[in-house]
Amino acid sequence: MPFAARIRELGTVEYADTYRRMREFTDARDHSTADEIWLLEHPAVYTLGTNADEDHVIDAGDTAIVRTDRGGQVTWHGPGQLVVYVLLDLKRSGLGIRELVCLLEQAIIELLEQYGIAAGGREGAPGVYCDGAKIASVGLRIRRNRSYHGISINVSNELAPFAGINPCGYEGLEVTRVCDQGGPSDIGRVATDLLPLLLRRLALEPLEAD
Repeated sequence: MPFAARIRELGTVEYADTYRRMREFTDARDHSTADEIWLLEHPAVYTLGTNADEDHVIDAGDTAIVRTDRGGQVTWHGPGQLVVYVLLDLKRSGLGIRELVCLLEQAIIELLEQYGIAAGGREGAPGVYCDGAKIASVGLRIRRNRSYHGISINVSNELAPFAGINPCGYEGLEVTRVCDQGGPSDIGRVATDLLPLLLRRLALEPLEAD
């Protein structure tokens, strides 16, 4: 039987504020709290995972760098990139971290298939790839059996900022966008198309946001 999830479409929101809100939500929730899925964009920012090596930041320029508690190395967020945060009670759902990562990747792969884009995962390197170029990233934090952070999909964002880092800690890793692979450039459409795939994969049904 599906559990309920509250869907929040937040628009463009600052990374640091959203990060704080995710942590506060996770700390305050209990066994009766509905899961939540947040869909949003961030102003330009580089983020470093818990054990990320700062040497992977080559030239951040004027872009802010935020150290965070998700897994993974360094990445960039900015306008035109769809970010989806999944705030789930994993004990209630019975999901493990590896299974959750796989389900998130599968939802993105299925989304891209709808656009005629062939994509897949990569062993030992979470995310989704098209012809060796990364099109989506996955980075999560699990605390007290609850997840936060999530996924980011390059839809129509700039790619130049990725040249300022070794994306996800891989020197020379190429990145690509949905719009460059023949898919839509409208981030709202991509969010609308992705949401039901995510809900189905995670066995969730939507609640209206407050």
